[in-house]
Amino acid sequence: MDSLIAASARALASGDVLAALNHVALREDPAALALRGIAMARLGELARARGLLRRARRGFGTHEGLSRARCALADAEVALAMRELGGSPAPLRALAAQLQAHGDQGNALQAWLILARRWLLLGRLPQAAEALSRLDGQRMPPALAAMAGLTAAALALRALRVAEARAALEAADVAAGVAGIAALQAEVAAARAELEQPAARCLGGGVDVPLRIGQVQALLASGALVVDGCRRGVRQDGRWHSLVRRPVLLALARALAEAWPGDVERDALVARVFGMRHRDDSLRARLRVEIGRLRALVAAVAGIEATPGGFRLVPHATDTVRVLAPPFEGAQAALVALLADGAGWSTSALALALGGSQRNVQRALVELEAAGRVRSRGRGRAQRWWSLPPGGFTTILLLPAALPVD
Repeated sequence: MDSLIAASARALASGDVLAALNHVALREDPAALALRGIAMARLGELARARGLLRRARRGFGTHEGLSRARCALADAEVALAMRELGGSPAPLRALAAQLQAHGDQGNALQAWLILARRWLLLGRLPQAAEALSRLDGQRMPPALAAMAGLTAAALALRALRVAEARAALEAADVAAGVAGIAALQAEVAAARAELEQPAARCLGGGVDVPLRIGQVQALLASGALVVDGCRRGVRQDGRWHSLVRRPVLLALARALAEAWPGDVERDALVARVFGMRHRDDSLRARLRVEIGRLRALVAAVAGIEATPGGFRLVPHATDTVRVLAPPFEGAQAALVALLADGAGWSTSALALALGGSQRNVQRALVELEAAGRVRSRGRGRAQRWWSLPPGGFTTILLLPAALPVD
């Protein structure tokens, strides 16, 4: 390795991207192209970075397997930043094994970290945990350790393990300080600040109180019967009844929980749940059917009694009923939550993460754009979508697949 390549690599490791570019800006050899590609990725020029990395990989000879593997790894990280989440995890696993075989332990661990972050974005929490476990007990460069801590914290928060998330962020903060990379330190600081922002609203008993993520965890562990509008289900003492695919039952459960300990009139339930202005016998009959379905689903934790005016929720083993409501309402809440990470998402990646059809996602994005909630850039396959979270709120609880479903 010549002195300019070594100087550029050291500058990149310390976070000085412009100095790294200065050393190799006019060179066209594969090593210089690879370093320029990594530098451009750090500056957010992802498409240009990908082109440089692929040129570098082609430039290295077949006997330079380690250099080619490193280029492929950098390309995989750019793909993650571009939210290209399709395809098999097998190539990344193979890259990790190849880098390990060449004695490049740091980059082998980086491959596992990229895979863990990819699974996390897709809501595949067990797979993310398995990939992240490959880093346990391993010696890592400070920057990699900081990213591993951020990923571990995100995984813990998705499962509402707040103390574990705080510990991971503390470790990430220390590692980022040792690395001395300002952008990484800012990312850790932003993640720590998110823990102190409201993550949901607690409704019930005539109150509407914002809750931080730790308070949400405490509410779910309190023994109260919680109708969870963020995860879309009913929960008490570890029992989880999913209503993810039952929006009518979720609306019924929420209406009854918000009115508890009182009842809700039948006509009011028809208007709220079915969105109908008129009330006729057919709608009241349909309401009775849906009430029966909800009664059967939550029979282990609560009953639903008919009253002279309507229906009332009757919990079996608690005297507290609460509704956990998202920071903002609407069918597109999970979509906005994914977009709120600040990265540009393609429609196909969003559909993959949400487990829905690309056409439905596109339709929802158009509606959100018309409402001024998201923005897009580019056309066709190059189109990317961005959003910002609602001011003062975190969107952790709106991300998909954070709790098991029946």
